[in-house]
Amino acid sequence: MNSDLELQKRRIRAARKEVVSDLVLKNGSVINLFSGVFQRCDVAVCEGVIVGVGPEYAGNEEIDVSGRYIIPGMIDGHLHIESTMLLPHNLAAALLVHGTTAIVSDPHEIANVAGLEGVRMMLEQSADLPFDFFFMAPSCVPATGLETSGAELNTADLLKFKNEPRILGLAEMMNFSGILSCDEEVLKKIYHFRGMIIDGHCPSLKGHELQAYMTAQIRSDHETSDRSEAIEKIQGGMMLMIREGSSAKNLEELMPVINHRTSNRCCFVSDDLSAEDILNSGHLDAIVKKALLLGLDPVTAVQMVTRNPAEYFGLYDRGAVAPGRRADMVVLDSLDGFNVISVYKNGITLVEDGRLVSFPKSNRISPFSSSTLNIAPLNRDSLLIPHQGEKARIIEIIPGQIITKMVFDNVKSDNGFVVSDTASDTIKLCVVERHRGSGRIGLGLVRGLGLKNGAIASSVSHDSHNVIAAGICDKDILTAIDAVRLMSGGLVVVSGENIIAKAPLEVAGLMSVQPIDVLSRQLKSVELAASNLGCVIKKPFMALSFLALPVIPELKLTDMGLVDVNRFEIVPLFTSKLSDQPLTVRY
Repeated sequence: MNSDLELQKRRIRAARKEVVSDLVLKNGSVINLFSGVFQRCDVAVCEGVIVGVGPEYAGNEEIDVSGRYIIPGMIDGHLHIESTMLLPHNLAAALLVHGTTAIVSDPHEIANVAGLEGVRMMLEQSADLPFDFFFMAPSCVPATGLETSGAELNTADLLKFKNEPRILGLAEMMNFSGILSCDEEVLKKIYHFRGMIIDGHCPSLKGHELQAYMTAQIRSDHETSDRSEAIEKIQGGMMLMIREGSSAKNLEELMPVINHRTSNRCCFVSDDLSAEDILNSGHLDAIVKKALLLGLDPVTAVQMVTRNPAEYFGLYDRGAVAPGRRADMVVLDSLDGFNVISVYKNGITLVEDGRLVSFPKSNRISPFSSSTLNIAPLNRDSLLIPHQGEKARIIEIIPGQIITKMVFDNVKSDNGFVVSDTASDTIKLCVVERHRGSGRIGLGLVRGLGLKNGAIASSVSHDSHNVIAAGICDKDILTAIDAVRLMSGGLVVVSGENIIAKAPLEVAGLMSVQPIDVLSRQLKSVELAASNLGCVIKKPFMALSFLALPVIPELKLTDMGLVDVNRFEIVPLFTSKLSDQPLTVRY
């Protein structure tokens, strides 16, 4: 108490210029996110806090930033750490150079594999870093009862994390069907986190169903891809998290929704972002650059990655360059280029001239780095699909989205069994249960990958992260699945029963122990190998991972079988009934 009071006294005296500040950024242009004006002034920092934004401050360290712009450290309100495939320490180092100083993450990927211990691991791995990792308690583990996960978290489990200081609330409530049907366990989770932030996940939900969903106190959504849907959610009081990730890109479609009346109810998030994209393109800085090119006002764009997420999550000590706020600041070369020059965290210089200059080394070892995948023995008979009807349900990939189409078409067969057909770009897809060694395999067909030969496989498949594989011939698919098992997780490309590229993910089959540059080279090698086999998707493994997510319309595949997401039920691959075929599309 006494030491805190002494710190506060010193800050107040520094603000009044009675004592010298620790750091002063001189002559920069501060974007004032409260008035919307640009202030040419000094920014004074004392004991990690901004104490003055005005003229003629003096500091023990003074840095001239004339001609440059000063904004708050950027905040991503929804990013899955596991989707970057980086451990928290390596992710923090990668994001800081792009001006991000805080993220809010839902650790449901690791929770679906390793349960409570997985969440604890993420908290431990992200502690005591010069970067802020906040988390939401994963609400849907598993996301549905239509897949096999490695763990199940009930209300009692989640309450063990409620009082963790870096847990801000309840993570994305994917089970909107459970809310609409008044499932008691789902409603209990929401009840026990009342008064905290409760994030949503409700693609294509509109009308009375959306009203019912919001009635459960859910206050955000990051799955919106339609303008009318976006407006309806904003009007209902939701924070519209406009996503621009590696697979799902909604910014261009939703840009017209942002105006001076709605901008305070919008923020930019990345959701699922690959390490390659971070290294090569950036993070929130890249989203802001794109928004500026699309015509968004710079002040509004900055507000959507700073003040808006800070206020939504109750992080009132950051999100603005103003007295009393944490000295998390970014210096930009210009608003047009929006290139990060320097980054300060709590007043400490971490990035200079766009390069990391100060960051602690990590000696933490993940407890899951030696885990194996529990996959039952497979053989060629495991992948056989008898041809049973006139037409088959096929998962059709929509480029740039994680939603898929359910199409019905005739499929190729040989000796009474379905085979891949490169002419129609319809190839075999399978999901192998990897947590319990049950031997359960979901079999289906996917269109849109473009593979001409070989197979690809991955231990990353949202959200239960069973092993997912797609390929032309069964031998290659089996080789790819076994290679993933032998690596204890990772990404694999196979051709002619030979492994031609791989990227190990030693931590729970989700994350690498490598820094971003090494991991990115590995990812580039598997993507190039897939491309050489004919794959037309830019991020094939990320696209593949979402084909198993049974809460995103329209058709997905889990280890239990094909899931009609609109009906929320397992459906057969083949059907001859016209009534089974959709007449309208929800999205």
